[in-house]
Amino acid sequence: MERGRDTVIVADSILNREFMRKISRFLAQVTMNDFRTERDTMGEVEIPSWAYWGAQTQRAVNNFPVSGLRMPSPIIAALGLIKKHAAEVNRDLRLLDPPLAQAIAQAAQEVADEKWNDHFPVDVFQTGSGTSTNMNANEVIANRANDILGSSLGSKQPVHPNDHVNLGQSSNDVFPTAIHVAVRLQLNGLVERLKQLHMSLEQKSEEFKEVVKIGRTHLQDAVPMTLGQEFSGYASQMDHASRRVEKTFGDIEELALGGTAIGTGLNSHPEFASRVIARIRDRTGTPFRGAENRFEALANRDALVALMGTLNALAVSLIKISNDLRLLSSGPQTGLGEINLPSLQPGSSIMPGKVNPVIPEMMIQVAAQVMGNHLAVTIGGQNAPLELNMMMPMMAQNVLFSVQILTSGIHLLTEKCIKRIEASAATCEEWVEKSLALVTPLARRIGYDKAAQIAQKAFREKKTIREIVLADDILTATEANDLLNPRNMLGPLAEPGS
Repeated sequence: MERGRDTVIVADSILNREFMRKISRFLAQVTMNDFRTERDTMGEVEIPSWAYWGAQTQRAVNNFPVSGLRMPSPIIAALGLIKKHAAEVNRDLRLLDPPLAQAIAQAAQEVADEKWNDHFPVDVFQTGSGTSTNMNANEVIANRANDILGSSLGSKQPVHPNDHVNLGQSSNDVFPTAIHVAVRLQLNGLVERLKQLHMSLEQKSEEFKEVVKIGRTHLQDAVPMTLGQEFSGYASQMDHASRRVEKTFGDIEELALGGTAIGTGLNSHPEFASRVIARIRDRTGTPFRGAENRFEALANRDALVALMGTLNALAVSLIKISNDLRLLSSGPQTGLGEINLPSLQPGSSIMPGKVNPVIPEMMIQVAAQVMGNHLAVTIGGQNAPLELNMMMPMMAQNVLFSVQILTSGIHLLTEKCIKRIEASAATCEEWVEKSLALVTPLARRIGYDKAAQIAQKAFREKKTIREIVLADDILTATEANDLLNPRNMLGPLAEPGS
């Protein structure tokens, strides 16, 4: 009886799934067949009826099915910000009727709030000026404004994407402006994370200031130091990195807006750009300003290349620190084992109990990606024939992706690794005592060559420096305790006998 009931339930479940599949197929067909037809200067284009984008966007979607990567959302938000304030300024300059300006500003603010990101379908790899994405923004804002005003999508009435939303603008000045605004605002988060990492490393430097360990150069034993001193070097690296990133702000805060097509400002009101930039500055609290030379601002993306050079240097620092953490924690039984990293997840599918330094490894991979992005942006910066760079979308994608993964990666490195590192003081002390580098201060008393002979003898006989100098009556026990005390080797030494 129960088996029969189970059979009925299973059959019913199968029928329900088949019914849902049929419904899904029907809805997909309805959606696929539900289009509106729009016309642009090149003819008619079919567009999904629900889409806020228009004909030029659809042509770009059809032309560039390259990567599946859409324009980064900070660019879309920046475009919304620009278009909103452009509409308000054009209203104030009596170039745009107030009702239209209000609807455009409302629609653009929604774009800035990332409400319509699904309506920005154009691939990153598109026309090099970013015209497709600028027109995508113009069409979405125009259609949404017309929707607000009670008109149908695709009507271009009463708001036209070019005549009204793009008034006083060109893709050639708007898109680089959007890149600079987006990148500069995203850099705030990166600098904040860098400062948090710097502070955490400083705290570890203080925490480990009494843990004496052996230093190493060329991966060979060197003189003693403290674990705190070692971590102070990492902290300083991140402090320098943070300041280097901040030094790039000034050039990125220059905006190309007002240059229109090639830098002359044709079709733009003389006060348009300065007023829009002032509004963006007030809205974001960031000191954006008009470019010193708009011809340079349209033709070159040198500020992005310089920024990526700085991020490349940061990536190098992060790889150095992360690899050091891996080395210092290696083993833990058969490696250096001087620090303990937090155990976050099993490290092997075959070796029970193995734990890997997963966070430093993640950070190294992030840094490697940034270094590759740096090369792509460098190549992009070179491709600026005459009056316009023609690789801006790719450059925008790589810069913003680099900032994003560095910001996230550094946060995870700080919270999941650095803050939870513990020192293995006993292991550090053991390595110091075994090190032949303890002979270094002895060289000032007996000479370099004799000290080297003592080190070689200690190595051959597998003894410590202390054992050799005591056995050979080179030092008394008191002298050995003083001269070979690693804590006396942590800074400049006084003259012998003083």
